Amino acid sequence: MSNVIEKALRSTVTKGIDSISEFNRKRRSSLAKPHPYLTGIHVPMTTEETLVDLVVDGEIPNQLDGRYLRIGPNPVTAPDPASYHWFIGDGMAHGIRILDGQAVWYRNRWIRSTAVSEALGEEPKPGSRNPRFDTANTNIIGVNGRTFAIVEAGGKPVELTNELETIAHNPFDGTLKHSFSAHPHLDVKTGEQHAICYDGETVDKVWHVVLDPTGQVIREEPITVSDGPSIHDCAITKNYVLIFDLPVTFSMKALLSGQFFPYAWNDKHQARVGLLPRNGTNADVVWCDVEPNYVFHVANAFETADGNVVVDVVSHDRMFARSSLGPDSMRSRLERWTINASARQVGRRVLHDHNQEFPRIDDRRTGTPYRYAYAIALPMEDHIELTIAATQLFKHDVEDASTQVRDFGKDRHPGEFVFVPRSGSGAEDDGWLIGLVVNMRNETTALEIINADDFTGPAQAVIHIPHRIPPGFHGNWVATA
Repeated sequence: MSNVIEKALRSTVTKGIDSISEFNRKRRSSLAKPHPYLTGIHVPMTTEETLVDLVVDGEIPNQLDGRYLRIGPNPVTAPDPASYHWFIGDGMAHGIRILDGQAVWYRNRWIRSTAVSEALGEEPKPGSRNPRFDTANTNIIGVNGRTFAIVEAGGKPVELTNELETIAHNPFDGTLKHSFSAHPHLDVKTGEQHAICYDGETVDKVWHVVLDPTGQVIREEPITVSDGPSIHDCAITKNYVLIFDLPVTFSMKALLSGQFFPYAWNDKHQARVGLLPRNGTNADVVWCDVEPNYVFHVANAFETADGNVVVDVVSHDRMFARSSLGPDSMRSRLERWTINASARQVGRRVLHDHNQEFPRIDDRRTGTPYRYAYAIALPMEDHIELTIAATQLFKHDVEDASTQVRDFGKDRHPGEFVFVPRSGSGAEDDGWLIGLVVNMRNETTALEIINADDFTGPAQAVIHIPHRIPPGFHGNWVATA
């Protein structure tokens, strides 16, 4: 009986909050100004394209057989600029198929949420979804020969065909009971993928979720938190999963003001990092306080011989403290955190003091000592919104504390680059870096394939796409199974 009453009360409260939010959202509309994530480089695409006979400069390596996939927000209909937040835009997947040294096709497709299907005049796609938030716009991954668009905060995975058409909203064949993440981390030794997942409607717990090699959920371990923290990424080592419980939390004030992304900087929330044994419970987490900051993305983590845990992150000084439209910070730099579990202390050291984001590594090194991290540069001037990358890509050598810089040139802005090894047994930088570069001068995009071991040398190949692909979030190289 108590559960019935609780559900009734929660439903009544939710309806009341929704009414207040909608009222304030309409008030905000009259104050709308040009939106930084709907204008300039972020102007959404309005069509779905299938392009063949793409122009290629250089030679695409014959070893590459797969798809480069990238996803991001792209509203299907013009949103209200006063309440639109970059993180909640309709998902759009982009893909380039590469085979036998050829760029076979480019495609872009909206992820069919309920709203997108309705806007396109289509029947809703089948499957289990969160009725309050059913878009997937943050990452796109391959799992056991299948393709999934994924998102955090309560949204469910969406399964796609190899050609990026939506099949169904699919929480891993019904094995996922709670939320998922935008950043699962693959343990190449076990084939398992680990993630720390939160739900926007649950403020007192997050979950450690594990997928087995077949893509089925085999663990959803609840971890106690407070305030509803936004945990975008995690890290794994041989023995631990790292939980980044930092001061961006659910904000009732933001929700009531009409914001669709109700998270904000919270000075009262203690910043901390948790070490969860891979098979441990909430009681086993070792929490270590850290100075206030926010981490979207981890480069890598590993354990040292003396029992410490080292994790390299891009640390932002603050986040969602000034803007309600998208990410904001004054500084974002690559840092190395050394976690002493016995003393419950975190030491922080700057590895590269330049604004940057989207760090990636050779994923074969996940959870183990490594040498190279790749990240895109962000502008150094003060900014309210992080709307555009600079023109440089970094190659950090974390062993000798050096950084190489590749500059794509004026008006050419890179997104996240992913590392693809030439072979399974090659050296750590024996491979290619693949990513999109937007040319704002002529409103085109290029998929660049760079030799990681000749980082500043000529591109191995450049695949030309004759339109601007708006900046998105994450992507991956998905090799043909």
